[in-house]
Order: sequence, then C-alpha cells, then structure tokens
Amino acid sequence: MKKRVTLRFVEATAVFLFTLQAIRVLFSVLFGIIYDAVFAGPMTPVVIVIFLLLLLAFLSPLFAPRRTDRFRWTLFIPSLLVSLSRVPLTLNDPQARLYSSLLILAAFGFYAATLLRQSPLIFCQTLIAALAADQFFRALGNTFDITLRAGWLPYQVILSVALAGLSWRLFSLARGRVEEVSTQRLGLLGGLAMGAFLFLELSLLSFPNAVARWSEGSYAVLAPALLLVTLLPLLPGTQKWRRRWQGMQSTTPWLWGMVLVLLTCASFAAGYLFNGMVASVALLLSQCLVLLALPGALADDRDRIGLGLAVGNLFFLLLNFAYAFAFTYAYTLAFFQGTGLPIVLVGALAATLPAVLRRLAPLPQEWPSRGGRWSAVQWAVVALLVIVCAVFAWPPAPQMKEAGPNVRVGTYNIHYGYRTDWQFYLEEMARTIEESGADIVALQEVDTGRITSYGVDDALWLARRLRMGVVYQPTVEHLTGIALLYRFPLQRAEGQLLSSCLEQTAIVHAQVRVGDEPLDAYGIWLGLEPEERATQLTDALEFVTREGPAVFGGDFNSTPDSPVYRRLVEAGFSDPFAVGGFEPSPTSPSESPQERIDYVWIRGLSVVGAQVLDSTASDHRMVVIEAR
Repeated sequence: MKKRVTLRFVEATAVFLFTLQAIRVLFSVLFGIIYDAVFAGPMTPVVIVIFLLLLLAFLSPLFAPRRTDRFRWTLFIPSLLVSLSRVPLTLNDPQARLYSSLLILAAFGFYAATLLRQSPLIFCQTLIAALAADQFFRALGNTFDITLRAGWLPYQVILSVALAGLSWRLFSLARGRVEEVSTQRLGLLGGLAMGAFLFLELSLLSFPNAVARWSEGSYAVLAPALLLVTLLPLLPGTQKWRRRWQGMQSTTPWLWGMVLVLLTCASFAAGYLFNGMVASVALLLSQCLVLLALPGALADDRDRIGLGLAVGNLFFLLLNFAYAFAFTYAYTLAFFQGTGLPIVLVGALAATLPAVLRRLAPLPQEWPSRGGRWSAVQWAVVALLVIVCAVFAWPPAPQMKEAGPNVRVGTYNIHYGYRTDWQFYLEEMARTIEESGADIVALQEVDTGRITSYGVDDALWLARRLRMGVVYQPTVEHLTGIALLYRFPLQRAEGQLLSSCLEQTAIVHAQVRVGDEPLDAYGIWLGLEPEERATQLTDALEFVTREGPAVFGGDFNSTPDSPVYRRLVEAGFSDPFAVGGFEPSPTSPSESPQERIDYVWIRGLSVVGAQVLDSTASDHRMVVIEAR
C-alpha cells in the first residue's frame, strides 16, 4: 500500500508540474493571439475556435466519470496524454505549444477529478510539490524555465516516457474496486478557492522574480526563501503548527477564519504598497497563509468534484483575464487601470474564504514516510534543493569596463521577449546585443514576471546572460516597464513615470563612470498619440540633466519629421546618423521595416559610427551608435 501511495505521489506531482508549465505556456501563446486581434484587426474564425477549445479544456472535469471503480483508466489515460503532450511543449513553436497545452489541460481535468475521488489526501501535497519543482526549474534558468528551452527536448522525452511507464505500473497494480481513503470533497466554494489559489501562485507567489519586483527585494534572496516556504508544508514536523491552528480554529471558526482572511489580504497589500524587507516578508507570509488555507478547499460533504473543479477553472480564467487587463487597460478597458492589487485581493479573499464559512478540512496525512530516517532524508533533500536554488539565484559577477576609448550605445524594443510571429526569442535578442558590442542598452517593453511572457524576468535574465548591470524602471503594476543595461561602473540610478493618458510610460537614468568622467545614460519609451508624446517629452527633458556628456536612447514612436525629433535637437541632442552622415535605416517593424522610430541621441560626444542591425529577433530592430 505504501509503495503504491508513493508511486501515485510521484506520478501526480509530475502531472501537476507538466500542467503548471502548460498553463504558463498557454497564457503566453494566448497573449500573442489576443494582441494580434486587438492591433491587427477583428477576430477571425480560427481565434473563435481556439477560445472554444480553451473553454472546453477548462470544463473537462465535468466529463470525468463519477464511478471510478467502473472506469479504471481515468487516471492512466489522462496521465499518459499529459506525459506525451508535454514533449511538443518544449518546442519553441506557438502552434505546437497552443494545442499541446490545451490537450494537457483537458487531460488534467479528468486526472484531477479522479485523483480527488480516489486519493484526495495527496491532492494538495502533490500540487504543492509541483509548485516547488516549477520554482526550482525556473531558478536553474534565471527565471527562464530550462524545460522550455530547445536543449531540454531529449531530457523531456526521457521524463515523459518514464511517467508513462510509471502510470502503466500503477494501472497494473490496481485490483478491483478502488476504495475511498477520505470523505474529503471539493464543492463549489472549494472550487472557487482552488481557482483563486492557482491564480495567486501563477501570477505572483510562485514567481520569486515577480515577488522581488513587487517588493523591490533581492531575487537572489527571495528565490531560495520562497522555495523553502513552499516546501515547508510537505516536511515532517512542520504540520504540528497547522494542527495547533486547527485546534484554535475549531473552537471559534468564524473568528480565526476572519483572522486568516484579513491577515492574508493585509500581507498582499503590504507587499504591493511597501518595498524592501517589509514587503518581501509580507509576500512570503502571503505564501504561508494561502498554503495553510489550501486544504480547506476540500471540506465539502457532497460530491461535486467535477462541477467544483470546472467552476474553479473558470474563476481562474476570469481572474487571469482581469489581471491581464490591468496591464493592457490602454488598449482594452480603461476601467482596469490600477486594478492589479484589487484583483489580487479578490483572489486572496476567495482562496481563504472556506476558512471563514466552515472549519478547515481534517489534516491530510504527511508526505509518504518510512520512519525517522526517511524524515531526515526528506529534510536533507529539501535543504539540498534550497541550497542549489540559492547558488543558481546568486548573480554572476558583471564583466565591467573601466574606460573606452569609445562607447557603444544601443536601444532595443524587445517586445516582451517575442519575435513578430510570437516565438519567444529572448536568447536570440541576447545574442543580438552581444554581437553588437554595446556597452549601454536602453530596453523597452520589458516584462519581469508576467504569466503572459512565460514568467521570465527579461531585465534580470538579459543582464545575467550578458554579464552586465541593469537598472529597471517599472511602469505598470510592478511587472512591466523599461530598463538600462550597462557595462561601466554605476554611480547612481533613478527613474520617473511620465504623464500618460493611455499606457503608462517612463524614463530611466543611470550615471556610469567611463574612465574618470561621468556619463549620463537615459532610456525612454514614448506613447502612441502625438499629444501624449509632447507632454511626455516635456517631462523627460525636465528630468534630463542640462550639462555634461549624455546618451538618450529609446522607442520614441516618432519619425524624423516629427515635433519630437525637432525638440530633441533644440534641447542640445544630436542624431548620430545625421551628424556622422550614416544611412538612417528604418527600425520598425523588424521584418520589412517602414519607419524610423527608435533612436540613440548623444550630447557632448563625437560620433564614430551608427547602424541599424539586421536582426529580426524582436518586432523592432536594434539601433547601435559608437561615440567618444
């Protein structure tokens, strides 16, 4: 019996992990589909079909058989489908990723509904273990999941085959009727709580880089700390604290339930509104609290598992779309501007609500154990994972330069890491910057932990990949903005939001030391409307220092015959292409470019060279100038 429980734990953890990865991939691919529908034209029949398939995939738990004793395949077949569909998910192809992720989600609906009926005691534990494994794999890749890179494909084939073999072994071990091991059930309220829990994890709490950006804390510290906090509920000995909580909560459930709800919401608010250690600790506390409340979702006394999971999936979908609108309000619904925290608080309320309306579920059994020695092994494994995570999360030493003689400066709109066809091309963008030899690079459209861009921190990943320093300036909800990469010693850095009617924009400044002289580097992204750009440029020029050598790069969304161009010349900046007599090639779009809207301006420097690179890794081309 113990052997089968252990094998089921391993299988379920792998299925949960592959599903979490599929969800992240699915929302990233959907982002491209929706983006094109908003900017390129009306929805096509193909887009409508895709969203119908999405809806069916999320409703799949409704179709899972209730009598699992008559249908022994309801764990084996879904597990097999998840394991096989996970292989094409590794390929950097939007179509392959879209349909494989939809298939994984549909199969997972059957698997989750059956697991809750047959082995509900390990459902929460395997979900937590999968969240921790997902954090670990992303930490190994500096927030870029190594299992979604091309080099991972042979390893994924091995893992998928191993999972398929394990599922077959469990299927073969099944004999006769499968007995229920608990009376725990998932109802409608529990389904909402489960959907809210997944939203909180996949939008913030399970992304240490997102936690770091919210709190302005250290990713190197938060990545291992968050992994440890996530793993704690699985460890022997730690569950006694939940037993104490359960004992207090059983006497006055409303009181202690309200304490849990209010404390959870307050910790999220503190993480959003404050910064530094206070915010970091608050968000780690948020993770502890939602993990504490998670088993409460399984406290219904009626079997409405399929309906509960389906409702939870739809609630998860609703929260994610609402949260996405908090970033894209300028192009969708203006009402959602500034709603990031309220949406997260709705999720926190829903995730902890069962603790108020009813007692917490009986404490599940601990992670399959074989005694004291096995418990020590579990602690040792967790310690090893946290140490490895800390090693990979620690930043490599930047390869700094002390002096020129020349300085190469670039600007690059990286389109959240995507190419025009929505392939995730962050590695190719890094290679473009590397081959350009740029010492300072202004970056625009930088995501730092959104589910719509694979959860990757573009600024952190590029800085570590290129061994450069980075200054990040958030513009919307902490997780998207602009950045400056630099290879000279940093003296000071700052940023400022610009007056914006549509999408919020900003300017970022880094003063570096080149030899014995300071150089002011600025990066900017201006809005899409002429009137808005005029106001933003006024703000920017007031922010820019009046004296000394400076470089000013960005996506100005303005052509050379625009008022923006003329005002920059009047402010004392020079266009290196015009001054040096170089051909000013267009920069946007990257394929068959039509407009020149990306610039690197200089002041107090002499032009040596200027070029627009041929790389099509992003939807803009990179501009690089050389000056002294």
